[in-house]
Amino acid sequence: MKVLILGGTTEASALANALAERSIPALFSYAGRVAAPKVQPLPTRIGGFGGVDGLAAFLAEQRITHLVDATHPFAAQMSQHAVAAASLSGIPCMALTRPPWQPGPGDRWHHVASIEAAVDALAGPSRRILLAIGRMHLASFASQPQHHYLLRLVDEPSTPPPLPHHRVIVDRGPFTLDNDLQLLREHRIECLVCKNSGGEGSMSKLIAARQLGLPVVMVERHSPPQRQEVHDVDSVLAWLAHDTVPDGSELGA
Repeated sequence: MKVLILGGTTEASALANALAERSIPALFSYAGRVAAPKVQPLPTRIGGFGGVDGLAAFLAEQRITHLVDATHPFAAQMSQHAVAAASLSGIPCMALTRPPWQPGPGDRWHHVASIEAAVDALAGPSRRILLAIGRMHLASFASQPQHHYLLRLVDEPSTPPPLPHHRVIVDRGPFTLDNDLQLLREHRIECLVCKNSGGEGSMSKLIAARQLGLPVVMVERHSPPQRQEVHDVDSVLAWLAHDTVPDGSELGA
């Protein structure tokens, strides 16, 4: 058995630790969008594969037997490539995902289907906006230049965002409710924009918005490709165990 983890999430790191503790051969792959990715207990590569064919070639070259897609819930293209490459290679593929957030009592969520729809939702008078969407889509909000944007990013942007009024805070989660309440109050935030990433590590901003009565523009996920999907590391380990016999050797070996 040899597992390839397509990572970048806290769930991917938890799976890497579990496989390393059990001495299950595995590789960890980062997309390369973060300047200083978390160090993993497994052999690690960084960068793309060159599409479906490139990923399939990598799976064959590395003799990968199982592919686990533990990428960000909004890494839609990579997830599609994972399913297609696994099918092409004839190996099983599992997605380790976070359930999406669900609104609760007191939440003021405005659900939108895309970044473009989130931009349109900000039409109107100037407000102070917490833009918690990562750095890839910041330029889209230049069409709503009247707002004062607070940008919370993992890395300092290499070029200034094309937003006339903005401030960058470089920070990495998980975040706490107290810190997020302080952040929203200190910067007098009037509205949040975020992706429905799910997970506990960045949910505190939503609880803070609820407590302060702030509206949230929530960008919802696209429908994932047809695939097996679980939400915890134990389920991935159980899936892997189905392909081994009691002595730990691979079936058919």
